[in-house]
Amino acid sequence: MPSETATSIAGALDEWFADAARPLPWRAADVSPWAVLVSEFMLQQTQVARVLPRWEAWMARWPTPASLAAEPPAEAVRAWDRLGYPRRALWLHRAAAEIVERHGGEVPHDLDALLALQGVGPYTARAVAAFAFGVRHPVVDTNTRRMIARAVAGHAEAAPPSIARDLAAMGALLPADAREARVFNAAAMELGATVCTARTPRCDECPISSQCAWRAAGYPAYTGTRKAVQARFEGSDRQVRGIVMRELRAAHRPVSRAELERTWPDAAQLDRAVAGLVADGLAVPDGHGGYGLPHA
Repeated sequence: MPSETATSIAGALDEWFADAARPLPWRAADVSPWAVLVSEFMLQQTQVARVLPRWEAWMARWPTPASLAAEPPAEAVRAWDRLGYPRRALWLHRAAAEIVERHGGEVPHDLDALLALQGVGPYTARAVAAFAFGVRHPVVDTNTRRMIARAVAGHAEAAPPSIARDLAAMGALLPADAREARVFNAAAMELGATVCTARTPRCDECPISSQCAWRAAGYPAYTGTRKAVQARFEGSDRQVRGIVMRELRAAHRPVSRAELERTWPDAAQLDRAVAGLVADGLAVPDGHGGYGLPHA
């Protein structure tokens, strides 16, 4: 059972969330489990503002797993557009096919069945089970981890992710009632995303400021370990991959090596980017020196 402190934090956050929750379409009571699953794929490492129009277009075109699975994966990659990390589009397409093949076209609610789907990891599986089906599971994202680090541990930042540790920390706060737990999972994320932000937390607006261990300690600076910082995007292989993907999405036909060379001057870096995309299944050689999107 949650401790008295945990119960107090959960109660305050759930009450705050009732008025503070952003009206995101995938939170609506009548959305399907598939709509929730699509939103979770898209929201990985991507801002809500960028996801909203893409999610709406995606759901209008592919309202069910079967409707997506019936089209070639190239269409999923093309519709993903510039959301980033386009492997997610391939994984979502494959997950849709698996839902059709294994579950009669219905997103499963069982955690193990969700984890068995392509591209579904511990966070996504629990998020879908909790938000789409109301199953009591701790759901932990970057915002949740930061909120717990500050409010409970008294640290300015969260330590590098640890699935076991992070789930245990959230589990200790999670209300016993499944409905309240579902709300608390969403409320914790919302607080981290909109109030307990990484750079400029608005502590004067926080509904649990009186219970926050970091505030009580005088906001000490973080001295723990940090995860590795991602290299800058400009000039990186990630940028070149994005340029190549832009060309493949736009062409609707194989793009020749000569055409790709005109988009980036460093031949060795271009080779690495193309090779990586081929290895990831995002680019497919056409047998004549060109590349296209996957069609099977």
